[in-house]
Amino acid sequence: MSELGISVYPDLRPMDEIREYMKLAASHGCTRVFSSMFSVEGTNEEIISYFRQMIKDAHACGLQVSLDVNPQFLERLGVTPDNLSLFHEIGCDILRMDLSYGKEKDLILCRNPYGIRIQLNASMGIEKELRYLKENGVTKDRLLLGHNFYPQRYTGLKWNAFVQTNEALKQYGYPIDAFIASHNENTHGVWDARDGLPTVEKMRDYSADLAYRVLDAMGIDCILFGNAYASEAEFSEIEEIRKGGRKIEDSPLYEMFRSFQAMFAQSRNIVLKVITDPEITEMEKYMMFEWFPQIDFGDSSEWIWRSRTGRFGNEKREIPVRRVPGEYFEKGDVVMVNDSYKHYSGELQIVRIPIRNDGQRNRVGKLAENETDLLDLISDGNIVTIKEMKKG
Repeated sequence: MSELGISVYPDLRPMDEIREYMKLAASHGCTRVFSSMFSVEGTNEEIISYFRQMIKDAHACGLQVSLDVNPQFLERLGVTPDNLSLFHEIGCDILRMDLSYGKEKDLILCRNPYGIRIQLNASMGIEKELRYLKENGVTKDRLLLGHNFYPQRYTGLKWNAFVQTNEALKQYGYPIDAFIASHNENTHGVWDARDGLPTVEKMRDYSADLAYRVLDAMGIDCILFGNAYASEAEFSEIEEIRKGGRKIEDSPLYEMFRSFQAMFAQSRNIVLKVITDPEITEMEKYMMFEWFPQIDFGDSSEWIWRSRTGRFGNEKREIPVRRVPGEYFEKGDVVMVNDSYKHYSGELQIVRIPIRNDGQRNRVGKLAENETDLLDLISDGNIVTIKEMKKG
């Protein structure tokens, strides 16, 4: 699962308040804290003092610290690409370059003698630079990629561009970070942020756990709350997701699928939330929520995501035919093959492209709002865990 991180703003809130927030975050599995250094007003001495104390407190909580800077700000501090001694002195772990020096000087940054990891702005078209750094031996323990966050509503990254950019960047093998929004009351952030601080615009109003699941399914390596303070409930929801699914060894089908162990070991566990159909039976609930693993082995059509496992190992199952109104099942409908087609009875399927309602399937639920984004990200071989969307 992706790492989880937070953002803090020592110029906007008291340090003792931030310290308690970092303790809370660490207790829920967070490993990283980000802060924008170049946006802070004050003298050089005041700014350095802020972050020296913040880093000390973060390290006491077991959190790594990433500071956002740019060449102009570094020049103001008297820092040059070949001398990062100031950041070594205050204990900085990661230096995020909101703007780049250019490939030659960034290579010097990456080769700093202190082991400070450099992070380049993943939202700004850096493929040529990455190719140069890769060719010159920069490894992933020296370089990361981090997307921007966007305080102003309607200004975040386009979804399709974000997906395409990440696919292009992954080929270089460097870890990628992105931001999600907390929907806690009275959050804050840089430049009077009041609408969250996500990377992707369409995800601005997504619940924190859905935003985390979407970015995790995309293979983002570290997902950070952009605004502060995220709530304990949000941390807990994501912590539950990060625990992963049940062990494949506990499946009633384990012996049957032992030959697929290598695939299971490398599979992501995608959690989808479903609103159950009012007519769903207890057996259908059991087959959807309890039976596992649910997995598509890759030979399904483009119309459905298909898990065959419900057909095996539970001979006593009964999936009586239920009349479902409507000529078609729509994208996001969760269906189960019923006893009218006994050989396939118990298969769990999720509709990707509308399919005809021919009486062979019962609708057992529908993906909750925006969960279809996750459906589009499921790869063949991913284990899928279905959870019921709770009301209220």
